[in-house]
Amino acid sequence: MKITFYGHASIGIEVASKHILVDPYISANPKANHINIHSLKADYILITHAHNDHILDVEAIAKRTNAVIVSNYEIANHFGDKGLKYHPMNHGGSWKFDFGTVKYVNAIHTSSFLDGSYGGNPGGFVIEGEHKNIYIAGDTALTMDMKLIPMRTKLDLAVLPIGDNFTMNVDDAILASDFVDCDKVLGYHYDTFGYIEINHDEAKKKFFDAGKDLMLLEIGESINL
Repeated sequence: MKITFYGHASIGIEVASKHILVDPYISANPKANHINIHSLKADYILITHAHNDHILDVEAIAKRTNAVIVSNYEIANHFGDKGLKYHPMNHGGSWKFDFGTVKYVNAIHTSSFLDGSYGGNPGGFVIEGEHKNIYIAGDTALTMDMKLIPMRTKLDLAVLPIGDNFTMNVDDAILASDFVDCDKVLGYHYDTFGYIEINHDEAKKKFFDAGKDLMLLEIGESINL
């Protein structure tokens, strides 16, 4: 499983010869201006919630790639009404796709489209691949619901927001990694805006002191699990 960071909360996943994009917000992010969305591959696009900094590039990429949009019922149908392929889900439900099994799990946040219309309840995703399992938290506060995840799935990577203000901060993300029983963490949702700028060295040290590994990738950088 190959994981690529595209800035903010946007990541790419390559698994079982399939390409998955999560929350593509790239074209309006000046920190990601070296990423060309028209060259990105996508068989599936997973969306955690309806905020514009998570769905901005969904339509453009899905139209070009014919990707299947996977999200909660409201978001999936929103894009389905635009003629795009979609698969609706809801909290606690799972589905076996051709790249692995996806479960839509709880997140504590808000969810609305840019025009203020209802975007369903926010969520995260647990992806069980053939050999590796990852948790993508989405935008969320620390929640006890995270403790349910390792009861069903042994994680190899947890992708957690760490920018504070709109989501968990670094200290809560350390607790979240305890809750999901995964010491290997990819941080995201930080630095994009002034509200969520963090001290990278301090964040890494806090995780290190807790016996955990926090990865802060450069935009466009990848890791292999």
